[in-house]
Amino acid sequence: MKKIAWVTDSTCGLSKDFTDKHDIYILPLNVIVDGKTYKEDIDLSKDEFYALLKQHGDNAKTSQPAYGDFVTLYEKLKEEYDGAIAIHASSQLTGTYQSSISASEMVGFEVEVIDSKIGDYALGKMIENGIQLFEEGKSYEEVIQVMRTYPELGEMFLLPANLEQLKKSGRVSTTQSIFASLLHINLILGFDNGKVIIYDKVRIKKRAQKKVIQLMEEAIKKHSIKEIAISHAGVKEQAHKWKEEIEQIHQNLKVRVQTLVPVAGVHTGHGTMCISWLRSK
Repeated sequence: MKKIAWVTDSTCGLSKDFTDKHDIYILPLNVIVDGKTYKEDIDLSKDEFYALLKQHGDNAKTSQPAYGDFVTLYEKLKEEYDGAIAIHASSQLTGTYQSSISASEMVGFEVEVIDSKIGDYALGKMIENGIQLFEEGKSYEEVIQVMRTYPELGEMFLLPANLEQLKKSGRVSTTQSIFASLLHINLILGFDNGKVIIYDKVRIKKRAQKKVIQLMEEAIKKHSIKEIAISHAGVKEQAHKWKEEIEQIHQNLKVRVQTLVPVAGVHTGHGTMCISWLRSK
């Protein structure tokens, strides 16, 4: 059996306890708030980040890990492991995936690099499932074969709180942003083959929330979803309120509450809410 390391980036949303336990190496992305750069989950916690974002949300930015960080990591792992499985945030949103491929080839270290086509909970869940497959006795090749199917199974819907930041990030056009702001339209964002799209536009905020819940309920019915995650951008009480409402209706559904990864929060704003899941095949 090969000794395999797991590699991902800080968009995975996994806890430190879990990553330490399972040989998961995380390359942090950078968030830039009020002109200062922070490594995600290293220089400040998610809660500290959202406190900053609430005060200095305008003009916040993100940047991917330096290419040299990948090279350094893979040179280190080459000494300790036979290979690695790397799974990263959507290549449509960051160059992390491509940097991972290039660095592994340059170092000459065998790495199976996967584009998750998403981020946050669904990305982390892909890694959790992959680890479970190994624990069940699946071979390296079998695990890779299954994990290659995961990117088509992740779903994530967001209710962004800051349309101005969305416009600056290029996730929505200036025209769409102005239109939505003037008419007090609430956007629902989703993912389509790794790209962020405007899934729907809803006039009343409460209806936008109901629409997202409806999408979740349709997925539960169609795909027998057993677990979902509610991610929040600095509004934990609201997330727990959503959790209580969902659990009253779906008593057998496991509902996680977690803080939205900061690089997503930079583009969608403090107060953003999100629901995501990973479908079964």
